[in-house]
Formats: sequence, C-alpha cells, structure tokens
Amino acid sequence: MKITNFISKKSIALNVHPTDKNEAIDMLVDLLMTAGTIRDKALVKRDILKREAQGSTGLANGLATPHAQNSSVKKPSISVITVPEGVEFNSLDGKPARLLILFAAPEKADDTAMTNMGRLAVLLMDDDFKEALIRAKTPAEIIQIIDRKEAERSKSETPEPDVSANTKIIAVTACPTGISSSFMAREALKNCAEKLGLSIRVEVHGAAGVYHALSDEEIKNADYVIIAASKRIPMKRFDGKMMIQTAVNTGIRKPEQLFKRIENGQAQPFQATEDDETLGEKLFNKIKSIFS
Repeated sequence: MKITNFISKKSIALNVHPTDKNEAIDMLVDLLMTAGTIRDKALVKRDILKREAQGSTGLANGLATPHAQNSSVKKPSISVITVPEGVEFNSLDGKPARLLILFAAPEKADDTAMTNMGRLAVLLMDDDFKEALIRAKTPAEIIQIIDRKEAERSKSETPEPDVSANTKIIAVTACPTGISSSFMAREALKNCAEKLGLSIRVEVHGAAGVYHALSDEEIKNADYVIIAASKRIPMKRFDGKMMIQTAVNTGIRKPEQLFKRIENGQAQPFQATEDDETLGEKLFNKIKSIFS
C-alpha cells in the first residue's frame, strides 16, 4: 500500500494563510472532513490539542506533524497544507511552520496502514523532500512528489541486519499516539549513529503495536539503552542496564546529544520497580489527568 493511498486531492490545500496554530489545525481537520475520512471535527481537534499539550509537533525547519487517533476517524488519513510565509506552531526550533501534515487514525489501527503512514513521517526528515512539497503548485504535484520519494526510498532500503551479538547501544522510541513521532525518532537515532560510526537497534512503539522489537539477546548484550519515549513502555526488561531517558522529541531533534551523554559517562543504571515508568509517562499521566 502506497503512502498516497491515505491522501486525497481534497485533503490538500496549498499557499494558505492561517493566522495562528489553532486556525492551522482547523484547516487541516476541515480538509479531512471534506475528504470524508472523519465523522466529527470537534473530537479530532480535541485529541490533536491533547497531543500538542504533551509536546509540540512543530518540529524543526518549518515542519509540523500534528496527529490524533480516535473513533471519529473512519480510516487512516492525511491532510496537508503549505504556508509559504509560515505560521507560529510552538516549534521546537522556534521557527514558523511552513509544511503542516496531519496524521489521523482510527482507535483500532491497521498495522500495515500505520506502518505506511509512519513511512511518510520518516521521509519528511529529508529537508530537500520537505522543501519540494512546500514549492508544489497543485495537489496532484504533492502526490507525485510523495510517490517518487517513496519509490526512491524503497529501492535504497536494505533489510535490517542481525546485529544482536555486537550491538552495544539499543533504544526504544514511543509517543502517545504512535503515528509519526516514534518513527521519526527511530530514523534520527539510526542516522546519527551511522554518522558517528556506531551500531544501534531501535524498537518503535507505534499506534498498532511494536515494530522492530528488541530480543532478549539484544538486551542482554547491550551496554547502553536510550529511551526516547513520552508514553508507558515495558521497562523491567532493562533492569541493571546503563540508561539515558528522554522525551521522544529529543530523540528527533537532538539525537547526537544522547550519544554524547553516553560518551560523557552520564548514563545511569536503571533499577526496575513494580511500577516503573518512563519520564515521558509521568508527564503523560499528569497531562491526562488535566483533560480527564
């Protein structure tokens, strides 16, 4: 299934001019309503804002990837707007968002569909690809650019190597909805490790489950664990491991900082408890209590 199966020409609006983040989200949700993939705009927007409260999806270099998962979404779907002059989105780098892509998924997400939506999130980490989308003149061109990039990526991908015996750093990425941020954090960690000449295996907790799950052997042989997560994940299996814990957005934006913390001896031994939580989970629970 191609990424563009989740995108309709009706769910794309180019060169729009929202006045603020709230209006930009309204535009993205309205596009999905026009495309017929959601039932209730208010419910979808509510969950987008809940996710934003847990950490802005305004990432860096003009990209924002708001997302939501609830029963009002009929099928996995994506909407796109371009804002050439930019709109304030509380982005992690302080810059306005120029390309905004909304990922929406039903409560019971199909594994294949969610994997393919996650693939678009990964592709968006390529600045040239992102800028090409911003420059697009028509919705049809947006779809063509995505199709072409996906085909290029598929040709260059190689199977994940079996490195369980010699991988000294392992990682887990997770975000509250598991639609885009967790996949992007995995890609950022892998790319950074490659540049640094390091080997890493990264487990992803997505909306439909766990991808690239770490084996008991990989955990046993690893010297260090990076947890870039903003939701609850199984932690007892890492008991006694030297660990760095951070939010998923740090895994996306500052992966090199995490490897430097390991190099500088800042990893700490993790001691599992009956009620172990990631740092991100504690924040998640606090925010959840506000909205409940």
